[in-house]
Order: sequence, then C-alpha cells, then structure tokens
Amino acid sequence: MGPGTKVRWRRWVRGWRRAGCAALITGAVVLPLSGAARPEIPAPAPAAAAAPTAATLDDTYAANRANAAQASRMAADHGDRHRAAADRAMAAPSRHLLAFDGRGAGLATEVFGDLAPADRVAVLVPGSDTGIDTYGRFRAAALALHRQLVASAPAGTRTAVVAWLGYETPGTVSTTVATTDRADGAAPALRDLVDDLRRITGSGARIALLCHSYGSVVCARAADDLDVADIALVGSPGTGADTAAGLHSDARIWAGRGADDWVEHVPHVSANLFGTTVGFGTDPVSPDFGARVFDAGDGGHSDYFDTGSRSLANLARIAVGETTEVTHG
Repeated sequence: MGPGTKVRWRRWVRGWRRAGCAALITGAVVLPLSGAARPEIPAPAPAAAAAPTAATLDDTYAANRANAAQASRMAADHGDRHRAAADRAMAAPSRHLLAFDGRGAGLATEVFGDLAPADRVAVLVPGSDTGIDTYGRFRAAALALHRQLVASAPAGTRTAVVAWLGYETPGTVSTTVATTDRADGAAPALRDLVDDLRRITGSGARIALLCHSYGSVVCARAADDLDVADIALVGSPGTGADTAAGLHSDARIWAGRGADDWVEHVPHVSANLFGTTVGFGTDPVSPDFGARVFDAGDGGHSDYFDTGSRSLANLARIAVGETTEVTHG
C-alpha cells in the first residue's frame, strides 16, 4: 500500500467513524433502544443528617456507612447478590462516605485523604454508565489520583480527593447521553457539594473539578460563578457552550484528550431534533473553545487515571495548583 493510498484509507476511516457517531446520536433520539427495565432494588432513604462540618465529619461518615450496610441487607433479601456485595463494600469501616443513596442505580460521595484540614481538594465527576454496580472502576481512578497527589504535591501540602457520584449518569447508548438534560439536573447537586466542601475545609482551600466524559457536561452546567480554582474537561464530548468564556467561570478551564480516545470522532455540533437539543457544540480541545489544553498522553477514553500516565501526572499538577508544571498538548 503506497503513501497516497494510506492517506486516503485514513481519511475514509475517519469519515466513516464521524458518520457512524452522527447516526448513533441521531438514533438515540429518533429510535430509542427498548428493553426490559431492571427490577427496582429496595434500599433505605439516605441517612438524615445535618450539612457536614469539620466537627461532624466522622459522624457523617458513620451514618452513611450504616445506611450502606442496611442497603446491603435489603438487596440481599431481594436476591440481588451483586448489589448486596457492592453496598457491603461501601459499608466497610475504612470507607469515608460523605453521602450515600442505595436506591435505583445508586449515588455515593467518597473521600480519600483527610478532608477537613486539606488545602488542595480534587473532585472527580464521572461520565456515563457509572453507578453503585460499576463503582469500582470510578473508585480506582480516585485512588490512583490520590496516590499521585500524595507522591507529587509540594512538601507540607495537605490533599484530599472526593469521588462524586452525585447524579444519575446516562447510559452510553441512550437518549440521555446526547443531550444536556441529565447534566442540567445534576448541576445544582454539584454546586451543593462545593458549598459543603467550603464549609468543611474553609475558604482557603483550593478546589479543582476533574470532569470525565459526560461529567464534563455536568461541570460546565454548574460552572457559572462556582467557587473553584480549576475545571479540567477530560475526554469531553463538548460542554454545551461554544467557548470556555461561555461557562461564565473565574476558574482556569483546562481540556485534554488522549490520542486514542474515541470521543474525538463524536460530531462537535448542536442541533434541534424533534424538540430535543442533541450534541454539545465546540470541541473543548480546539483553539476555538479557548481552554488551556494539557497533554493527556496516548491513551483511550478510560485511561486518563492510569498510574504512570501523562494525563494523571498533569491532572495532579492541576489539582495542586502547580499549573506552570503542566505539559501541554
């Protein structure tokens, strides 16, 4: 195969992928997939507790662990051993749950590190297909980030990571993944979390949002005047805004995408189809968007928090405020 043939082949493959993604997005609205809904798993209402403070943090963790243990027993009685095991893991004495709700797909907010005295806090916001049943992969990313922060933060810097599964994430193939609807619903809860973190850590702590895939849409919808220092859009399909300035945030806006991330081929358009706005507009790593583009390495859509990766190193630098050390793509 000659050089000219190779170029034509690559162009054909890129065009086919873009057309396929466009068809998939359109189909998600026009032809929703049907299937049997998963039976509802019984679980208790979330633990009733006052808004957490530094003084009450241990009590908050304990109440949510107890709620997870109760959810595990109810799931076991219902015959769902997989959910029972996932909830039971959440209830382990070592877990620091700032929030827990075992109903439906499940919600949880978990802390890694000592939150109350932290002066650098990184909040991870997940993308599609994340719930209690799949929480392990999200938790692994948070653990990897926390290890990186501990290893690389300047001497004397106190760090914490918050894994925020605080919204019902869309399915990767669904009507919801191609619109901002879930993100619009999630944004107030993310804003509430930042308020909670400010109450716990004080006004001097530096908070960074690290937002993966559809989670970047959530962060964008919450960004307006949000009291955070940095917002990193990781493997983002777009934000629903045309530019970084359109997020109306005083935070530094970052964007990174791995060289092998399939999200590159999602059409960066926004269109009204049958009364629904589909797509998220400008590519966040493009010059037109105006974000600070960081080097996210050669990985794929699920590789950003892999130990030893360039993306993880740069995300940790963003989180601790060593922005001059961030390498750029």
